[in-house]
Amino acid sequence: MKEITVESHTTISIIDDDDAVRMATASLVRSLGFQTTIFASAEEFLQSQQVQTSACIITDIQMPGMNGVEMQSALRAAGNNIPMIFMTAFPEDNIRRQAFEAGAAGFLIKPFEGDQILACLDKAIGAGSRGAENHTLPGSD
Repeated sequence: MKEITVESHTTISIIDDDDAVRMATASLVRSLGFQTTIFASAEEFLQSQQVQTSACIITDIQMPGMNGVEMQSALRAAGNNIPMIFMTAFPEDNIRRQAFEAGAAGFLIKPFEGDQILACLDKAIGAGSRGAENHTLPGSD
């Protein structure tokens, strides 16, 4: 089983304009032991307190208004280097390259498997935090 060590208060923000994807992703991330906050748009996230407190962002790339890559640029311009994992149903090499050049921790193609998101979260926030708990991905035996 793949394990990731997380602090019990670690919050992951999930941003997607598709309600079903947003809820399913949040459920999966919670099953891994994280707390989640969900947002329907990049603008909604940027206006929230989670900008300062999230350990990581999982965001769709293509959304109405500000897209995920534009949100990443806005955060970086403001000096916020929060780890970001991008997800998309329409992978394009130039978008993937742009995201990674700006420091993306992961790039998921929808639909993705639990072990893929776990690997991205492990890369984004790492393991071994003091006072942390071990969590395993359900069904990854």
